[in-house]
Amino acid sequence: MNLVLIAIALGALAVVYGFVTSRQVLSASAGNAKMQEIAGAIQEGAKAYLNRQYSTIGMVGVVVAVIVGVFLGPVSAIGFLIGAILSAVAGYIGMNISVRANVRTAAAAQTSLQAGLTLAFRAGAITGMLVAGLALLAIAVFFYVLIGPMGADPASREVIDALVALAFGASLISIFARLGGGIFTKAADVGADLVGKVEAGIPEDDPRNPAVIADNVGDNVGDCAGMAADLFETYVVTVGATMVLTALLLTDAGDLLLPLMALPLLIGGACIVTSIIGTYFVRLGSSGKAATNVMGAMYKGFLVTAVLSIPLIWFVMQFALGDLGNTINVTENLGNIDVGEPLAEEGTSSTLPFTGWNLFACSVIGLLLTGVIIWITEYYTGTGFRPVRSIAKASETGHGTNVIQGLAISLESTALPTLAIVAAIIATFQLAGLMGIAYAATSMLALAGMVVALDAYGPVTDNAGGIAEMAGLDEGVREKTDLLDAVGNTTKAVTKGYAIGSAGLAALVLFAAYTTDLAEFFPDADVDFSLENPYVIVGLLLGALLPYLFGAMGMTAVGRAAGDVVKDVRAQFREKPGIMDYSEKPDYARTVDLVTKAAIKEMIIPSMLPVLAPIVVYFSILLIAGQENAFAALGALLMGVIVGGLFVALSMTAGGGAWDNAKKYIEDGNHGGKGSEAHKAAVTGDTVGDPYKDTAGPAVNPMIKITNIVALLLLAALAGGGA
Repeated sequence: MNLVLIAIALGALAVVYGFVTSRQVLSASAGNAKMQEIAGAIQEGAKAYLNRQYSTIGMVGVVVAVIVGVFLGPVSAIGFLIGAILSAVAGYIGMNISVRANVRTAAAAQTSLQAGLTLAFRAGAITGMLVAGLALLAIAVFFYVLIGPMGADPASREVIDALVALAFGASLISIFARLGGGIFTKAADVGADLVGKVEAGIPEDDPRNPAVIADNVGDNVGDCAGMAADLFETYVVTVGATMVLTALLLTDAGDLLLPLMALPLLIGGACIVTSIIGTYFVRLGSSGKAATNVMGAMYKGFLVTAVLSIPLIWFVMQFALGDLGNTINVTENLGNIDVGEPLAEEGTSSTLPFTGWNLFACSVIGLLLTGVIIWITEYYTGTGFRPVRSIAKASETGHGTNVIQGLAISLESTALPTLAIVAAIIATFQLAGLMGIAYAATSMLALAGMVVALDAYGPVTDNAGGIAEMAGLDEGVREKTDLLDAVGNTTKAVTKGYAIGSAGLAALVLFAAYTTDLAEFFPDADVDFSLENPYVIVGLLLGALLPYLFGAMGMTAVGRAAGDVVKDVRAQFREKPGIMDYSEKPDYARTVDLVTKAAIKEMIIPSMLPVLAPIVVYFSILLIAGQENAFAALGALLMGVIVGGLFVALSMTAGGGAWDNAKKYIEDGNHGGKGSEAHKAAVTGDTVGDPYKDTAGPAVNPMIKITNIVALLLLAALAGGGA
């Protein structure tokens, strides 16, 4: 119990850091009256959108909570509501800080590049620490109440189902927030670019463009609020899945069971401490290239966090488990599941006994995997490397060659992350079986505070540049905000790669929980997971299909909404010809309202796809081929979603980031610079890449996990809630 209380205290520390730092950020100068007027319009639009989005999601959430309560009991329903509410809170707070820090970053950039960097990164760090802190508090406090005041056995079905329901609540809100915010931001961005840059020939963030405020609002509701809800969900799911797997696999651990279930919480708490320390190392060098190397300053903070995390994770493991050399035995639990050529004899576990040292090594591998994925993502999305420059070069010969090269890079970008994830899976499985994979995923997510800080920095600097442009600040300020924003594009891509890589590992842990639950709930079922069973092939194909269908729905939604924005901007240019000579003002609110309605309407059906798919597949195969084949098809569906989703998400996020930065590379004066034919081609490529990287791709991350979580809840419901 004391271990859980320590984790709660460390989660509270993150919240305190967020509160104190927010006071520092909000006390900074908000610039002149014109800057504050523009920032106020962005704040108003972002708040209006989120209020409408969460009202819509709330209605769906209440219905789902009732269903969870009916089938799994009131404790699970409460867990669902806690996860859902705090996921929404994380997104709302992230947006609230971002829309107030943007104008202050623009004002700070008038002083120096370092001042702008410090303020923007502090704003990102507030969101990062609050996401990590609230996620840790959600699961730690809930677990404490279950095993403390309620007196439940840590390994009981009541606790396991409640933790899964908590993760489900966070995931459901996340997918709505990620997809709805993504549709909003990219519809506004694409619409603004197509009419403003391509047709009217006016610069990005030009105040004459009616969609420019909607574009800036979108940065906050998509890249900040949606991302915060996404990483909150990933954190809760990963830590919760590791705790659930511990309860299912290690019931023979005796007195070590509770410390082992609390250990993922302690690892998360330890890395909150190192992340807070790391934020103070994000500083530019004093001279030469280091004085303008913003990405280097970011990496300095991340590296300090990761390096300090290694000894601190060792310390909390030693503190929780005592002697790390003690062998931890695994429960026999595969029952009658036939996996074709099993890793172990039938009737035994698919993992092996391990020691605390094995778990520590797996945690270090998770930290290393985080660093590798971040480096690979930067390689594919940074302006200084071959992939982005190859797209920029291809733009010289037209729009088509830009798109072809961009698609090629997006496909290529899946290879290195996959190889890194495969190597991590093999290494951790050899060290500690399924628990090894779970601890690698947990240590990856333990760094969420710092990684979210890197991401949330992006929309702040993007908005700061827009405000500087619209407020007519001098060129030197815009140069500084452009430098900060160019790095923001890379950090946003890095975070998405990180989230997707960790989601792949987390989903494998959830799949392991599915097969373990299946053996526990239905020990007499002879489930055949071998490829000789045609229903396994059916499940694999349907599972691999889901991310493609989901991505298509997301892309189509952006296309439709962007089309409405294009029509509205064209109409305003016709209705108010004085817009171009500044004698008339565009109706920004009209465009914001249009995009808001479109995004809310478009997000519902795609978001329900991963919720309904496991249920429909199970009952369809049940009617056709019986329960055992339905279980096999459902399990295969989960594996298909993991594999297909990993490739779709990696391809879309890295490819979209490369397209975006290829455009920025040309705008920096390469290949003809702004207004050239290459630039026009790059703008077209960026409009393709935008919904790739900011709508469909990132939303696949929660989609993978929701599908797995719904399958777990379905098993529990079929078994009577574990009663």
